Amino acid sequence: MWSNDETVAAGHSIDPVRWREAFEVAMGRIAGRFARVEPRLRAGRLVLGLLSDLPRKNCWTIAEWAGETSPHGMQHLLCRAVWDADGVRDDVREYVVEHLYDDAAVLVVDETGDVKKGTHTVGVQRQYTGTAGRIENSQVAVYLVYAGERGHAAVDRELYIPRSWTCDPDRCRAAGLGKDTVFATKPDLARTMIERFLDAGHHVGWVTGDEVYGGNPRLRTALEERGIGYVLAVACSAEVPTGAGQFRADTLARKVPKRAWQKLSAGRGAKGQRFYDWAVIDLAEAAPGRHQLLIRRNRSTGELAYYRCHSTKPTSLATLVKVAGSRWRVEETFQTEKGLAGLDEHQVRRYPSWARWVTLAMLAHAFLAVVRADEHAHRPTPDDLIPLSCNEICRLFIALVARPIRDAAHRLAWSDWRRRHQARSRTSHYRRQAASQT
Repeated sequence: MWSNDETVAAGHSIDPVRWREAFEVAMGRIAGRFARVEPRLRAGRLVLGLLSDLPRKNCWTIAEWAGETSPHGMQHLLCRAVWDADGVRDDVREYVVEHLYDDAAVLVVDETGDVKKGTHTVGVQRQYTGTAGRIENSQVAVYLVYAGERGHAAVDRELYIPRSWTCDPDRCRAAGLGKDTVFATKPDLARTMIERFLDAGHHVGWVTGDEVYGGNPRLRTALEERGIGYVLAVACSAEVPTGAGQFRADTLARKVPKRAWQKLSAGRGAKGQRFYDWAVIDLAEAAPGRHQLLIRRNRSTGELAYYRCHSTKPTSLATLVKVAGSRWRVEETFQTEKGLAGLDEHQVRRYPSWARWVTLAMLAHAFLAVVRADEHAHRPTPDDLIPLSCNEICRLFIALVARPIRDAAHRLAWSDWRRRHQARSRTSHYRRQAASQT
């Protein structure tokens, strides 16, 4: 599947050999997690398939794209092959931190959902998902994203298992969950991932997240005990302590004098700097450190947003604003992982298969983020071009480096395989239907 071409794109030097070597380095990081060479090589082909331009990405389409004769090998990789998905997760974390390291990096926690049919897919139930913007039959997972100036990528994942599952041990066991699986809230899952990141020996100064996490006192306390600063969104109705007593956040916002508001950028967006008006109020928390309420006001609509903040030492308003603005990085990560790396396209029901698919999708996206950072750092872009994006790198990588097998014999063999499989399925369905009517 590898191409040996060296190409010079218009106005920018593109070296496929360099990108191929970078991919092999990324896959080499996880090689020790596989008991045999066959699943290790197949994992590499799966990651390439996740980065491909296939309109749908699943074991069938990726196996055909990768030149395999049936989907059985890919299905075996996700279901039964011997390899350590949590170990690969840890390798992805180390790979991201090593290549995207930033002293001022921020950890961002957020969840994303995948709309699903039926009731057998692990963790699925009717619940709110931001993907659909409403309550849907869906599966939700919480992710931890490492965000710095050089780039951003997910470094951990935890599947949210609702109480409707944890109170049914037989259902959990059938889905491949351990017998000791207990219910954990999304903030609990976020705390687990943050502590795993810190316990691995990494340091980060700040954590940010939306209201789901900012409204959880246990998560805030855990961060304070670890000496980690946070800027976590809270609802307008959140009660916060002041020297004059407890007040709702929106009540305090109405008391902010005009001169206290400052126009600051929350970071660059697709259309330029994201400017808002900001104000900060000191809070009277008994816990050590500095506690504040950060308020953001939309300069066009006047809409307000609120953040509980904690720092171990005095911190400028500009720093709090920068951390708050980092939260948008998680949305960019989800968009890229789903759009380019097939994060949400898995068609698996059991937990081990889910963990393997999403971990390899995280690795695929991390590879793009690392290549992008390397290109930006070492190969300046001409003034009349924007720098290479993950989207453009993915497009070029697949076109120039990982060319899929497209010969007629391979395509016709897959057509025969699909039709034969469909014929067996139809016959089986008719037999079950006939048996049920007798």
